[in-house]
Amino acid sequence: MSSARKGIWLGLGAYLLWGLLPVYWKALRTVPAPEILMHRIVWSFGFLALLIILSRQGRTLFAAATQRRTLAIYLGAALLLGLNWFVYIWAVNHNRIVETSLGYYINPLVSVALGVVVLRERLGAIQWVAVGIAALGVLFLTWQYGAFPWVAVVLALSFACYGLIKKTAPLPALPGLTIETALLWLPAAGYLGALESQGIGHFGQSGGWGDSLLVLTGVVTALPLLLFASAARLVKLSTLGLLQYVSPTCGLILGVAVYGEPFPRARALGFGIIWLALAVYWLAGRAAHRPALGAS
Repeated sequence: MSSARKGIWLGLGAYLLWGLLPVYWKALRTVPAPEILMHRIVWSFGFLALLIILSRQGRTLFAAATQRRTLAIYLGAALLLGLNWFVYIWAVNHNRIVETSLGYYINPLVSVALGVVVLRERLGAIQWVAVGIAALGVLFLTWQYGAFPWVAVVLALSFACYGLIKKTAPLPALPGLTIETALLWLPAAGYLGALESQGIGHFGQSGGWGDSLLVLTGVVTALPLLLFASAARLVKLSTLGLLQYVSPTCGLILGVAVYGEPFPRARALGFGIIWLALAVYWLAGRAAHRPALGAS
């Protein structure tokens, strides 16, 4: 399997897992979003540190931790990731899953723009047409909402910029993500400790099932991020951005079909325009890689 194809499969796996995350956060809806976020950070770092030990990558991690430039890069990634996590959890548990889907439909456009402007990646003429169609769909959806969709915009910008950093980051996926969570671990642990000292923390008060869900936030958080970080190093940022349509489509289906969020015809039209853009981009990519007639 070529590295590009492997990257596509890794990215697809990440986006499928992210698309199903609303189910997980809904199961924790009685816990405030800031507290869930801090548990994500604390348990993710523990899970990743275990993987570092098992894979014997401790030397790589400690060597990177002594370089200021590397730490600065991953601090930026960590802050963007923390912002993205918080807004997403808050929106899911405030019945705005459809708006999070809009954010992750906008995000590929931002990723494509960053890939072209910052990394000098090139798009074919038909791919530009696809991007234009998607932009029209997003503008229509924004107009249809009738208000500035701040949840969608924050999610789109934060994760697109995070993807750009991961594309150019110096470390492999596992050490890089471990450093990101390590940089956030101390304030997160301090926050949870303060809650517990005041007797208002939910850990230990939600029963075995609730506590297990909080602990496993580390696994459900780290696994798709590791897949994404690996994919970002193997495929073009623009390609990775377009793959992301898988995640919001899953979220949209969950929000409308499972959790009963409104989805009027006008909104469905806007999403349909974006799906058309994805189909055009995908077909253009297949045509570009198809062997010429008569080739061996």
